[in-house]
Amino acid sequence: MALNDIIPLDAFFGKGPEFEDNSRKKKKKVDREALSSPMMRIPNMDVLVARDLIDVGVKELYELKGRSAESIFEEIRKLRPETPEYRIAHLRMGIYFAENEPPEPTMLHPKAWED
Repeated sequence: MALNDIIPLDAFFGKGPEFEDNSRKKKKKVDREALSSPMMRIPNMDVLVARDLIDVGVKELYELKGRSAESIFEEIRKLRPETPEYRIAHLRMGIYFAENEPPEPTMLHPKAWED
């Protein structure tokens, strides 16, 4: 019986598909602008919603005051028609946070703003 019969030499020397160099995999892109935006001060805010707000020109929290979540969502849909509906709850929460000082903690979760 040879050593090759017991342990495959490729596995022994770290070769083969399970030992491929994973450092060449694409890294997930991080939206640093959205992460560092004032929108991320809103508890439980989704980074994708922060990116949407930046893309439609809302860069500061005070710009959300007096706005309708549905109208902002329509602006976002004009840019990206495939935008999912769940983001309306995040927009409503963001508007609530901007308009109320101090906000009620139970209202700072998107589930509280779902229809």
